[in-house]
Amino acid sequence: MFDLIIIGGGPAGYDAAERAGHAGLKVCLFEKNNLGGVCLNEGCIPSKALLNSAKIYEHARDGAKYGVSAENVALDQKAVVARRGKVVRMLVSGVGAKMKGAGVTVVKEKAVIKGRVEGGFAVTAGGQDYEAAKLLICAGSEAVVPPIPGVKENLGDFVLTNREVLELPEVPKNFVIIGGGVIGLEMAAYYCVAGSHVTVVEMLDHIAGPTDREISKMLQKEYAKKGVDFKLSTKCLAVEKGKVVCEADGKQFDVPADKVLLSIGRRASTKDMGLENIGVEMNRGVIVVDEQGRTNVEGVFAAGDCIGKVMLAHTAYREAEVAVNTILGKKDKMRYNANPSVIYTHPEVASVGLTEEDAKAQGIDYEVHKLSMRYAGRFVAENEGEDGICKILVGKEHRNILGVHMLGNSSSEAIWGAALMIEQELRVKDVKEIIFPHPTVSEIIRETIWEFKD
Repeated sequence: MFDLIIIGGGPAGYDAAERAGHAGLKVCLFEKNNLGGVCLNEGCIPSKALLNSAKIYEHARDGAKYGVSAENVALDQKAVVARRGKVVRMLVSGVGAKMKGAGVTVVKEKAVIKGRVEGGFAVTAGGQDYEAAKLLICAGSEAVVPPIPGVKENLGDFVLTNREVLELPEVPKNFVIIGGGVIGLEMAAYYCVAGSHVTVVEMLDHIAGPTDREISKMLQKEYAKKGVDFKLSTKCLAVEKGKVVCEADGKQFDVPADKVLLSIGRRASTKDMGLENIGVEMNRGVIVVDEQGRTNVEGVFAAGDCIGKVMLAHTAYREAEVAVNTILGKKDKMRYNANPSVIYTHPEVASVGLTEEDAKAQGIDYEVHKLSMRYAGRFVAENEGEDGICKILVGKEHRNILGVHMLGNSSSEAIWGAALMIEQELRVKDVKEIIFPHPTVSEIIRETIWEFKD
């Protein structure tokens, strides 16, 4: 019998397996596909490989403004996709090495919970039964496929999910993206640079979901300059070969499409895994857990996208670590108030903490200051003719940092520091005492903080 069985080898699952294995637990990890889950194989990492190629292409194409000229600059889609595959394979191999180093038994089969046994639980996979004292469910998520006429009939060919869009051998002339969230915007960022005419169809009146509204408007403006056509407050009525049928303001119209990407969201992958056999409480398809990742069934935990809190890989890591610490008897709990998020467009968007919309909705009295990214010397040196913004919210009563929101390249590498400030409940005067390295883009946080009084 194992001490712990983990179902799902994505960020939550493999991180938990490594932590538990190094802590001395006998661990068995089940993954029906490749280790690394959606993030490593079909999401976070491969999309960043594509976006990096687009960024290099842009730099080469527009290098004259930096004093560097190049001729016959071209983006080779097949070579870009091939490199994406190489990056993924290398990192999947690295996860496997980590599992081996932590003494984790990896079973590459679909696991189904059979029920309870004496001293724990039984799981079946590949025609064999396994038992463990405790279970950790890290089943991940899958793309939502809406009941739009024509979608299911053309799925995987004309209509793509996050999986197929990363493997296109050719750049489509007309590329329609249904959904203006993170996945949709990142793929818009790549394919508009690669040569597609990109149209983003979004039901809301803004893009980028819960992102600070001022910053989402600025990002939309930047991509409109690059040729992306945004159809906001627009409903998708049907998908037909060669077009997407839409409706806005009561008027119906067609958008030409050679390929269509579905990116309207993700849902927990909790079906057909036997959760009902042990009575795990569910709420609209997600597993219900407490602050320690415990379900209603003693000895059964869950972490990652399948609990439906914040569907981000780095959040899943932390949720998994909290669950493992609880299993090991260490005091820990999950907190989401300082959970950073990034949109890897060009320019990047990075956020953590409350937006102005959040603060108003919660009735929090706040003060806000913002500065152009041009106040950071390194940003100016590396981003000719470009701009961005750093926006910080501070609580009026305690002068603590409530939220930090940035639009500008390198924001993704600076936002962790802002997360630390919120996590540690630092006040304006505390941050003013921190020494920031110079020259860095992160200095924009320091410059913006100095706009506040202690």
